[in-house]
Order: sequence, then C-alpha cells, then structure tokens
Amino acid sequence: MTQTPPAHSPELRAAARHFGRRGFLTATGAATALAFAFHLPQNAHAAEGSARGLPDDPFTLGVASGDPLPDSVVLWTRLAPSPYEPGNGMPRARFTVEWEIAEDERFARVAARGQAAAHPEFNHTVHVEAGGLRPERLYHYRFRVGTWISPVGRTRTAPAAGSEPGRLRFGLVSCQQYTDGYWTAHKHLAEEDLDLVLHLGDYLYEYPVDSAGGARAYTDRTLPAVFARETETLTDYRLRYALYRSDPDLRAAHAAHPFVVTWDDHEADNNYAGDTPENDVPPEEFLIRRASAYRAYWENQPLRAPQRPSGHDMRLYRRLHYGRLAQFDVLDTRQYRSDQAYGDGWQRPGPDSEDPSRTLTGSSQERWLLDGWRSSTARWNIVPQQVTFAQRRNSTEKDYELSMDAWDGYPASRSRVLDGAASADVRNLVVLTGDVHVHYAFDLKADFDDPDSRTVGAELVTTSISSGKDGTERPADWETYMAANPHMRFYDGRRGYVTVDLEPSGARADFKTVPYVTSPGAGLTTAASFAIEDGRPGLQGA
Repeated sequence: MTQTPPAHSPELRAAARHFGRRGFLTATGAATALAFAFHLPQNAHAAEGSARGLPDDPFTLGVASGDPLPDSVVLWTRLAPSPYEPGNGMPRARFTVEWEIAEDERFARVAARGQAAAHPEFNHTVHVEAGGLRPERLYHYRFRVGTWISPVGRTRTAPAAGSEPGRLRFGLVSCQQYTDGYWTAHKHLAEEDLDLVLHLGDYLYEYPVDSAGGARAYTDRTLPAVFARETETLTDYRLRYALYRSDPDLRAAHAAHPFVVTWDDHEADNNYAGDTPENDVPPEEFLIRRASAYRAYWENQPLRAPQRPSGHDMRLYRRLHYGRLAQFDVLDTRQYRSDQAYGDGWQRPGPDSEDPSRTLTGSSQERWLLDGWRSSTARWNIVPQQVTFAQRRNSTEKDYELSMDAWDGYPASRSRVLDGAASADVRNLVVLTGDVHVHYAFDLKADFDDPDSRTVGAELVTTSISSGKDGTERPADWETYMAANPHMRFYDGRRGYVTVDLEPSGARADFKTVPYVTSPGAGLTTAASFAIEDGRPGLQGA
C-alpha cells in the first residue's frame, strides 16, 4: 500500500537522499540536521533558559531508572509542562536540572548529586549516569529545576562483580497498546518487591489514538487530535511517548523499579525487518522514519550513552551481570534481521524460511552472543528478547504453519544459537520473550521435531500489559496448540506479567494475570507457577 509521505523536515529528506539506504546519517557530513546531532553540548546552540519561566510543573511524565551496574544506574526524566504539545510546552532553551540520589527516601544520606542539561535538541529529556554508588543497594532519587521537584523514584544497583548473590527477583512485561485498555498490570507491578523489570518490546504502538483513548472509552477527558494519526515523524513519536508516559500506572512502575528495555517492532513500524518496512514506501522514507523512532526511543528510556543512536542505527543489544548468579544478554531481533519469508504471517515452512543464510540477529550480534556465553561464569544465562524462540505449530496435521515473524521463520539462526549454547556448555539457559499477547511456558528442545529429544533450556513468554484487550484464559486455539507442541507446558490468553525468583539452586516463574483491562481496577491472580532446577534444563511444576 502506497502512503502519502509524512512531513519530515527538509534537512532530513536531503540527508536521506544524499547518504542512501545504508549510509543515511552515518557519514561525517550527515549531521547537517541539528535534530539528529548527538555530540552535545558542543553542537547545541540553544541559550540557557530561566527556571522562573516555568509556571507549571515540568515533571508531568515522572521519573525512571535503568541498566543497573554495581556502582551506577541511569536516571531519567523529561521536562514537559504541556506534554501533549510539540516541544512539551518548553521554551527552546536548555535548562539546568539538579539531581540527587540517596540511601533513604528522606534524602538525609545523599550518595551523589550533580547537574545535567536538558537540551531542546533532545526534547528536554535528561539521562544521568549516576556513579560512585555501592553494589546491591536500594537508592532513592529525584530531580529539581528551579522550585519544581520531581516525584521520588526508587532504584537498585547490581551486585558486585564476582559476588555470589543469594537471590534476584525480576519482572517481565511487554506490549502495552494504549487503545486496548488500562495498564492495571503496571499498577500491580509497581507494588511488587523486585530488583529490576525487563521490558521486552512494544513499549508503544504507532497506530492512531482517538479522542476517547480507544477501549479506555474516556468520558472525563478528550485526547488531542495530534494522536489521531499513525506515528511517522520525530514529533509524532515524541508526542506518543508523552501520551504513554502520562499514564499513572506506567509512571508508578518506572518510579518503583529500574527497567532494562529492548524494543520489538511497534516502537517504529509493525513487523518491519531491518531496513524493510511493512508497507511499500521509498527506502529513504522508511530510514527517516526509523531514525526518528530510534531517536525518540532513546530519548524516552533510561539508557546509557553507548545506546544513543546514530541516524537510523542504534546498538541496543548489551550485556548485564548480577554477580556470578546471572548474566543477561539483551537482544535486538528487529534491526538486523532478514526479511520475513513467504511474505510474513503464518506460512508452511520451506526452502526460503529454512535457508541457512537467514538471520534474526545479524552476524555481529550472533557472534557477540556466542562469545559472551563462552566467557560466562554465571550460574544462570538469561536471554531477554522479543519473539517466540521455541517451535510453535498451529496444527497437529502434517501441513502445519509457523510464524514467519518469530524464530520459527529463521530456524537456521535458532540452530546456530542453540549449537553455540551447547558448545559453550551454557549452564541454565533461560530465554525471555514478549510479543504474542499470551503467557507461554516452553521446554527448549535440541530437536523440536522430536519430542523425545534432549531438553536444553526453558522459555518464559509474558503476555501483554493491555494489547489484545481483555483476552481469555483459554483462547480458541488452546487445545490445538497444546497438542501440536508437546514442549509447550502452559498457555493462558489473559493480560498480566511474569515474575521470576532466581536463586543459585533454582528459579521460580509466576505467571500473573488480570481478568480485564477495558475498565480499571482489576485484581491480580497467579495463573501458574513453574520451577527450573539448577543443572536440570526445562520446567518443573512449582
């Protein structure tokens, strides 16, 4: 489907045409567009603004923290007194933001403090890499600009390198489409006692949001018309993050826990693959859109400087350690993948999908993952990523179909990863997944076509926060999926999240659900629990 070109700036269009499909905004001269200059503050020209010129609260989008290390953590906020307006209602000036992080919520024992600049070129977002902290410690943090003080956030540092932590507790979330319902699951998540939260993709959706918020069916507010179109430009994506961040339940979850984030497709464009968009648009149009989406993603997440994008490229895959207890290899299965085989969707597997050259991770990321496993000293090797890793047949018949957008559409890529784990003698492989809007629990098999083959790990798939609306405990295909996939141990179609308790001797995964999201106030239940024993791959009843 051919679309009308979006209203990107002339500077970005010129850069895209000049530098081409592969080199757009990556060469030296590509920083002709100030909106995509990343060497701040040298390239920033905005004058210093006066905080006295901010008559309204600039901390409407709350605070967040992320990517904990033993001695530091990222602190985030965004100045937005009018979040539903382009530019946040802020003057086009840079503002000095004070920050502090303390060992107590009254800030009597301040561990570190400093100042950061909120640049208009970064949409007045702030990323502070607060250092000098103590490992495995609870901290509280806040920001100040002028007389305005942000809400207080709570965060935790990682254990010291080489230490032997006795426990780690984390949550898994994904897929929070604003128009499909309320984020009650985030409210419950905020009340959990967790060391961190892993967001596995689809933090926002690019689709239009009507004045009533879709299934939220607002009667007490009217959302502006700026949201009633698909996100394509940098301004569109920035505004959509403002809408999502304005949700009180999401703000509460961010304020309660440090997040480790990775994206899937909807942060940019549904089911895009590398530099191939969903729809038929000129290459430079999609690369401008991808650059805009990546820029807005980094601006609005608690990510470190190495994750800052360069044009349409952004290295999101990274590795985090929790002492010798756990190694987290966070993947990006969207930016580097081969285009989906057979036109995407559910298709019968064949020579195209089974081509050994096809990749979901790209060769560089694949080597990085396998090299990281070879050097790992962790008891638990955990892979947070986006799309279903285990085989998932949709029929018990011989002419079954597989999802070409998941690892089933890239079986050679999956085999290389599993072979690499076996070669590295990976201990306790656990894959974490989002995307599909249902809870799944899988045993990972050496050969998925042979149910009796060796179990080599486990996969925990978290359902959506709201995407898919209310859902149901047993979807229409429940019996078929359970019969067609003997390694599938659990399937539930309601909304919610997963918590994982990790100890040296074993792990416990609790699949939590809410009964509805199309109205607020739903309670939380644990639908199922599974255990994974140290040195015994696969899932056991808990």
